[in-house]
Amino acid sequence: MADTTFSVDPSTLQALATRVLALAEAQGATACEVDASEGMGQTVTVRLGQVETIEYNQDKGVGVTVYIGQKKGHASTSDFSDAALQATVAAAANIARFTAEDGAAGLADRTRLATNFPDLDLYHPWALPVEEAIEIATACENAARGVDTRIANSEGATVSIQASHFVYANSNGFLAGYPTSRHSLSAAVVAQSGSAMQRDYWYASARNKDDLETVEEVGRKAGERAVRRLDARRVKTGRYPVLFEAPVAASLLGHLVAAISGGSLYRKSSFLLDSAGQQVFSANVVIDEDPFVPRGFGSTSFDSEGVATRARRLVDRGVLTGYMLGSYSARKLGLETTGNAGGAHNLLVHSTGEDFEGLLRAMGTGLLVTELLGHGVNTVTGDYSRGAAGFWVENGVIAYPVEEITIAGNLKDMFLQVAAIGNDVLPRGGRYVGSILIESMTVAGEG
Repeated sequence: MADTTFSVDPSTLQALATRVLALAEAQGATACEVDASEGMGQTVTVRLGQVETIEYNQDKGVGVTVYIGQKKGHASTSDFSDAALQATVAAAANIARFTAEDGAAGLADRTRLATNFPDLDLYHPWALPVEEAIEIATACENAARGVDTRIANSEGATVSIQASHFVYANSNGFLAGYPTSRHSLSAAVVAQSGSAMQRDYWYASARNKDDLETVEEVGRKAGERAVRRLDARRVKTGRYPVLFEAPVAASLLGHLVAAISGGSLYRKSSFLLDSAGQQVFSANVVIDEDPFVPRGFGSTSFDSEGVATRARRLVDRGVLTGYMLGSYSARKLGLETTGNAGGAHNLLVHSTGEDFEGLLRAMGTGLLVTELLGHGVNTVTGDYSRGAAGFWVENGVIAYPVEEITIAGNLKDMFLQVAAIGNDVLPRGGRYVGSILIESMTVAGEG
């Protein structure tokens, strides 16, 4: 799949990978795996009508992992010359020779490697001249600044286009790869009322530029979100229902993934130890993992060690059906890989049917969270405490903006108290989830 976007074509990456495998065998390796990749892109930022930055990136690399028995060594290079490949393989082999044996080390089982490679429509390069990128960013910022006279400043608008391709190969006979693209458009502005200022932003991201929100939509939403936060206040400390707006609700899925991933489990550093088959969410929650979503950011037919991915129901009416494991963590746990080396592959959280306004009505009186601050999450215990900003809701209607508060709870309890999930999904990442309503959390404000 040759394309002039890249400086090397896929056949060259395949030849590099094949060469590395041969060099590793010559160095005495009993097994080897290699990843060869190249990426490039352009990012343009306009601030207050002036070009602030124009950035170009072009990266390439070869990562080599060598096994000598069950001893492992890794090295990498950004030089594709044969001399560099030989030196890199030699370095990896030397590391392996002086590393302690690890009974779980080794390639993925040959029988689990992918053999079917459907086209998931992941590559849509955008030939965007820098002059046009400047025009797009300028129009986006103008749309944001034109929302309200109270928008006093801007952090700018940014247009980014990225494309990459890779090949993964191992000595069990696997050799495959594919190109991907990712484009984004964002704007951030500052609104002012008296001496008080509030900042907010909006962004869109997609594999294909045609799937992005329009320039005007992104700018308008950034401006509206900044203005609506003006004249924010604190709320009285207490326990209230909390509604996580869709953009921040995705972070709750991140905590789930961290807790059920192999590394956390075999290290016993997860609040969801031994939870497979157990009720970990309320019965309202159904989550699918689907690696085959067309144009999805988490879509792939094989994981980072070549294991075939599969669609599955990860959470069934609140019950966790399994973990996320690569071959190494699976061996440490005495289980089988789930094809998740490298992470999750598109998490789709089913809505309970409400739109955003319906969730506000369902909550009645409580807190709508639109921004989370800090990193007060303990994935070992599940304790959760983060700074937040958003809006106070009364009788199902947004009453006023809120700032300088903290929300706290425990993820175990929060997951079990998911009361509703909205249909306001933002398809701009690998987590497809609408706003999430939690029955009750501690909100620390004033008094």
